[in-house]
Amino acid sequence: MSPLDDPRCEVLVLGIGNLLWADEGFGVRCVQKLAAEWQVPEGVSVMDGGTQGLYLLPYVQGAKRLIVFDAIDYGLPPGTMKRVEGDEVPRFMGAKKMSLHQTGFQEVIAAADLTGQLPEALLLIGVQPEELEDYGGSLRDVVKARLDDAVAMAVAALRDWGFAVVQRESTVGADAKALDMGAYESGRPSAEAASRIGDSRLFGSVG
Repeated sequence: MSPLDDPRCEVLVLGIGNLLWADEGFGVRCVQKLAAEWQVPEGVSVMDGGTQGLYLLPYVQGAKRLIVFDAIDYGLPPGTMKRVEGDEVPRFMGAKKMSLHQTGFQEVIAAADLTGQLPEALLLIGVQPEELEDYGGSLRDVVKARLDDAVAMAVAALRDWGFAVVQRESTVGADAKALDMGAYESGRPSAEAASRIGDSRLFGSVG
């Protein structure tokens, strides 16, 4: 059941970003990892928000609390984690770089506020990216190393809010196997063989 269909959605855990642009995929990889390794109780929805922008508005409006994972340009060393809460969240969601989805999500928060349906609690779990301009690229090692930390922050927040989050005995596989991080990275060509204008797996052979 999606958060939009569930009137009991107490918490929406949302990952936003784009897997095709290196560290832009951080937020999506976080929610994949959370869903694969942790069992969340009724009332908590874990969602891959991708680059949907304003299409995410009804999901945000329907949640009482919101946790967002994302890559954020804080102007800090790559891999630096930062936790932002409450009224500070919209300021960081409009940080200087980031992609089209970033501005779109700032607008989502503003629209939810204007309609009187802003979640009562906001938590942004962000990492400073190392590389964004690498189409078809995977998370850089310094960013990938923070996935466990980011998920642990979300689990701690959920428990602080009174939700019983339990670690799974075995990892649940990703729904879209081609987008599973292990499969995605093992299928990527080496840096020497990769196309500088994009990943040949997406464009096919030319000639």
